[in-house]
Amino acid sequence: MGPVRTCVGCRTRASRSALLRVVARGSELVLDERASLPGRGAWVHPVPECLDAALRRRAFVRALHVSAPLDTQTIEKRLNGYGYKVNGSK
Repeated sequence: MGPVRTCVGCRTRASRSALLRVVARGSELVLDERASLPGRGAWVHPVPECLDAALRRRAFVRALHVSAPLDTQTIEKRLNGYGYKVNGSK
């Protein structure tokens, strides 16, 4: 088994290939598709339940060590593109 990471949404451990890496760029959350962007990253399952739980619990703010609120529209749009509804989005 390869590297193991913990999902910030559901707090379960999974292989790195099963999770999406998210980084903070300024005040915006950005998906790191290749897991190669510099800086601290947080890992989350690519399902709406985990993303919603992470947003509700402010897990990204804690995991990424940022003090300001983060803009999550990029991630929500991405998952909405897959047909998911996240955190009450349309």
